[in-house]
Amino acid sequence: MPDSPIRFLIVDDIAENIVALDALLRRDGLAVDHARSANEALELMLVHDYALAFLDVHMPGTDGYDLAEMMRSIERTRGVPIIFVTAAERDETRRFRGYEAGAVDYIFKPIDPVVLKSKAEVFFRIGQQARDLQRQRDEMERIARDRDRAANRLRAHTDNSPLAFVTLDQDLTVRDWSQGAERMFGVPAARMMGRPALDGGWLDPAGAATLRAWLRPGDGAAPRHSAEIPLGHGGRGPISCAIYGSILVEGEQRTLSLQILDITERKRAEEVRALLVGELNHRIKNTLANVQAIARQGLRRSAGLQDFEQSFNGRLQALSRAHSILSDSTWSSAPLDRMIDDQIRGGTLDGDRLRRSGPPVELTPDTMLRMALALHELGTNAAKYGALSVPDGMVHLDWSLQGKGIRLTWRETGGPPVTPPAKGGFGSDLIAAVAGGEDGAVTVDWQPGGVVWTIRLREGVTPLKAGTGSGIGPAEPALVPAAALEGCTILVVEDEPLVAMDIRSELEDAGAGPVRVARTVDAALAALDGDRFDLALLDGNLKGQAVDAVAERLRRSRIPFCFVSGYGREHLPGGFEDAPLIQKPFAPAALRRVLADLLFPPSARAAE
Repeated sequence: MPDSPIRFLIVDDIAENIVALDALLRRDGLAVDHARSANEALELMLVHDYALAFLDVHMPGTDGYDLAEMMRSIERTRGVPIIFVTAAERDETRRFRGYEAGAVDYIFKPIDPVVLKSKAEVFFRIGQQARDLQRQRDEMERIARDRDRAANRLRAHTDNSPLAFVTLDQDLTVRDWSQGAERMFGVPAARMMGRPALDGGWLDPAGAATLRAWLRPGDGAAPRHSAEIPLGHGGRGPISCAIYGSILVEGEQRTLSLQILDITERKRAEEVRALLVGELNHRIKNTLANVQAIARQGLRRSAGLQDFEQSFNGRLQALSRAHSILSDSTWSSAPLDRMIDDQIRGGTLDGDRLRRSGPPVELTPDTMLRMALALHELGTNAAKYGALSVPDGMVHLDWSLQGKGIRLTWRETGGPPVTPPAKGGFGSDLIAAVAGGEDGAVTVDWQPGGVVWTIRLREGVTPLKAGTGSGIGPAEPALVPAAALEGCTILVVEDEPLVAMDIRSELEDAGAGPVRVARTVDAALAALDGDRFDLALLDGNLKGQAVDAVAERLRRSRIPFCFVSGYGREHLPGGFEDAPLIQKPFAPAALRRVLADLLFPPSARAAE
């Protein structure tokens, strides 16, 4: 051990001799052990390492010479220096036997303290040196083990890292090429080691110029460099890489250690993100422009404010539902059948009095939005003036493939006699715009038995395989009991002030009150602690804060509630699938109908 004392061993069968010798040897940093026989001495030497052993020559049984010979025959004790202690061995022959047995010296009794201490000092210092050397050897072995362990760990990290580790010398010759580099660039280390990085197309001249600039001597500091440059892949050509470089200086030599990250996917994702942001900006502005056009044209051609509000809300709902369908299909394309089903679910079309026939097709986003508005106008006009305004009227919606597009026919039968209008309204203009404003693409025939609209779409249509329809069945609009919301206390949890104001106004117009608005989760929970509510409307997200706690509290309190959100069902709190969802923007009639159903479930009304 590094801090253990130097040990001497005294072997003598006479205790007084041991005590006397021990007293002369005793000093700091020295431990002296005693043995009264050869066997006892051997047992101690098997436990401890000794820098010197004093052996009495004359001992009963095994004497000092025999013990010395035994020590030389044992590997562990062979190197222990021996000084014989004797009072009689003046004979040269006997002394030679002692040296032959391994002795390094003799001390004669009576012992001269000065001689003893001087000889003991030599072996004490030799023992210290041996101990220090052993300590240094142990430390060097530990350092070597730590070095090897660190090198193995570093190699394991570099070989399994998603980064490529490459080392270049001052001439840009490859000196190290990790397994990560092999994977990233598709080139084995054997083909790169010792070769200039410019050979084989791995590094181009512009990249080489960047790395050479890094290698130029600086102000003595160890700067960290980074850059994005293309590097050659063995099979795919140049790939985008982010490179982080460190300069290692060894004497006059400078080495460049590179950590390389393949950013091809990141670059592609950035390009896609920029494209999507631009596309989203384009779609939002187009949608707002459409809403603006609908509002302006509706105001110009409406008979009054009430007429405008009703028509504007209906058209806005048609756009909103079409947007929801397109969002579900990631704004690629969506089936025409699904849009028709959605018009039925929204109450624009009557599923029991609609007959449709045509091959499965899907529409591009722009075509889908225009067609949604057109079907809304056709359904609204039929409900006001045409076939759907009388009990026996029917609507036949047929379409067929025509080149790369379709020919769609809306035909009404069984309605009141038809007379052409004196002048076209905004709704007719919307229907005519569905085909992109092309002349002759939309025609109308005011037959006495029912109007017939023909719409030809020359693009934006893709045929689908049979059996890929939406399968969404129609939903009959529920009848709202008269004064269903009269006097109801309602909690509105909504963080958008304008939306909250609009909902509150609609509820108060329906006779509800008082209506309390909470804009945060804490405010909603505090309101539920202090008041009793008949109903609640819950936004799906309050400025990024989840509303699960409010929904759970409403359920525990047995307060009927619905979600009002721009999100789809998949983004709402889990476990509340039984709570209705009102999509933003909402129609006032739909809002009242859902709340009435919460208070008076349709099943209970049917039983009555």
